[in-house]
Amino acid sequence: QVQLVESGGGLVQAGGSLRLSCVASGRASAIDTTSWFRQAPGKQREFVASITSSGSTDYRDSVKGRFTISRDNAKNTVYLQMNSLKPEDTTVYYCNARAFGSLYWGQGTQVTVSS
Repeated sequence: QVQLVESGGGLVQAGGSLRLSCVASGRASAIDTTSWFRQAPGKQREFVASITSSGSTDYRDSVKGRFTISRDNAKNTVYLQMNSLKPEDTTVYYCNARAFGSLYWGQGTQVTVSS
């Protein structure tokens, strides 16, 4: 089993920055890919960024050049650095980890970008 806890969300003005953190516990060493998703009310959850255990990264087009995903294996933590934030980035962000052939989710953290 893997447990995930996100933090770092908050309120920021457009153009500002936030860094989200996702801390894994339990069998964290078994995680092969950690991803960030986001979901606005009434909409489907959408992929934002991912990082594999080997460090390969992927991003959705709308955040490329603004968001950076990274990991600190010693701390079992994955970060999402979000720069040049836009009002359309406002939503709840979720951390997702794949391990043992299953997907695990955190509780989410709210990001609000004011115009």
